[in-house]
Amino acid sequence: MIKVNVLSEENSWAKKITKSEELFNKVCKNFPKKFKFINKKVYLTLLLSNNQKIKILNKKFRKKNKHTDILSFPSGQKTKNLKKIYLGDIIISYDYMNKPKDLTNFEFKKKTIKIFIHGYLHLLGYDHINLKDYQIMYREEKKIFDSIEKLLN
Repeated sequence: MIKVNVLSEENSWAKKITKSEELFNKVCKNFPKKFKFINKKVYLTLLLSNNQKIKILNKKFRKKNKHTDILSFPSGQKTKNLKKIYLGDIIISYDYMNKPKDLTNFEFKKKTIKIFIHGYLHLLGYDHINLKDYQIMYREEKKIFDSIEKLLN
């Protein structure tokens, strides 16, 4: 079972996604079996942020002085034989998700869930540094999103 602890430091998130913690926990509950961590207690933190604050984190931890859509910080904890696992932290920028500005709440939610899945895969060790890794990660993202898309309707 995956538990997402959601924190927000940007008030605009609440205008687009109500009950965000409930939503992201529901999303994880409906992941394909491969990504569910059955019989384990798995935790992660999701910080709903903005460009200004994510830029500070990107500069501090990745030495990149620019904002970005998402940051993922895996805990580095091994997942094999543990019953309780902290996967790490995901930070998403509201400003990136809200482009273009005329997105409906539905489109905004869909875009945010897609980027959340991307960040989740980073916590699990997936990456997209080269084309082969990109293709693998993209395939897994699509598989997960397809399995939870029905939740959005």
